[in-house]
Amino acid sequence: MQVCWRRSGKRLLDHYPALSPFKPIYLLSSDGYGIDHPRHVSTISVKGAGHLVRKGTGGRSSVSGIVATVFGATGFLGRYVVQQLAKMGSQVLVPFRGSEDSHRHLKLMGDLGQIVPMKYNPKDENSIKAVMAKANVVLNLIGREYETRNYSFEEVNHAMAEQLAVIAKEHGGIMRFIQVSCLGASSSSPSRMLRAKAAAEESVLRTFPEATIMKPGIMIGTEDRILNIWAQFVKKWSFLPLIGDGSTKIQPVYVVDVAAAIIASLKDDSSSMGKVYELGGPEVFTVHQLAELMYDMIREWPRYVKVPFPIAKALASPREFLLKKVPFPLPNPDIFNLDQINAPTGDTVVSENALTFSDLGIMPHKLKGYPVEYLICYRQGGPAYGSTVSERVTGSEF
Repeated sequence: MQVCWRRSGKRLLDHYPALSPFKPIYLLSSDGYGIDHPRHVSTISVKGAGHLVRKGTGGRSSVSGIVATVFGATGFLGRYVVQQLAKMGSQVLVPFRGSEDSHRHLKLMGDLGQIVPMKYNPKDENSIKAVMAKANVVLNLIGREYETRNYSFEEVNHAMAEQLAVIAKEHGGIMRFIQVSCLGASSSSPSRMLRAKAAAEESVLRTFPEATIMKPGIMIGTEDRILNIWAQFVKKWSFLPLIGDGSTKIQPVYVVDVAAAIIASLKDDSSSMGKVYELGGPEVFTVHQLAELMYDMIREWPRYVKVPFPIAKALASPREFLLKKVPFPLPNPDIFNLDQINAPTGDTVVSENALTFSDLGIMPHKLKGYPVEYLICYRQGGPAYGSTVSERVTGSEF
């Protein structure tokens, strides 16, 4: 109603020049909404440069002074990083390229207006600049362990990281840039993904020397893509294929600890800038031992089929061969992922002299217990099933 009155007043003033002294009362923009009600103007305060402004006691309703653009926020690690940022009073800009529902679960993690979803196109430089415009911190969590028809390993894991670092450097107000890589990333790795991650680390540090690189091991958590996949396969087929003999050593880490390490690097006195951290859990497992932990949690007797590497590669190769040759998308690989089959041919553990959790003041959790408790949903008799030996042995096996 107010807009209608203002529009009518403007027409009256334009029609009768004698009333021009009254025009300041009806200051209107050309679209009729009024200059005192600007449209399409962001309400996000600019924190691009200068000292961070902090206010409050440190909870979600405080102001941490951080305005973070989190690329990959809708992924596995992303939700934990957003939660840690939001609970300390940071404003989080969430770039997304999929459904409007992909970021819905993140909105609840922060105070009103603190989680800001922003649609973008990772192949459009201007849209990336738009989601980074108001930020003073940029986190790149983008990564993919398999290729699709639209994105190759190099595009997702290397080219995007390099592009973000270049734009962040040109921005001028980005105080911290954190790149999440992978433990075991190396230019000499047989895995294309790990080679792309290693190239991304070099590109980011060359473009943005103050960047911090985080290299977590295999991340374990409620939405992980290893123990969940194994448990689903076991429930469907009653056995688990082990690539090779399962003796490859890995150092899995609880995803919450990785998120805590990222936040700790933002809270420090800039001592983590320009450094590389290798984030592995407190225990080293073989693949077979990690599978035993999964079986113990879902209360099933371990049954394995050992698949030699040549046979595993033969089973995984058709998807890679047909990926861009057929006119339709192929299913995403789970157990038999050719690149992941190539990756475990060597041990993936933290280097001897690397910076680790301890350098960030964090004590990582052991996996056995709460970090893998989410697997109880796969127990055939419900969450309480299998608390005694007799319940684990049924039928003719008893």
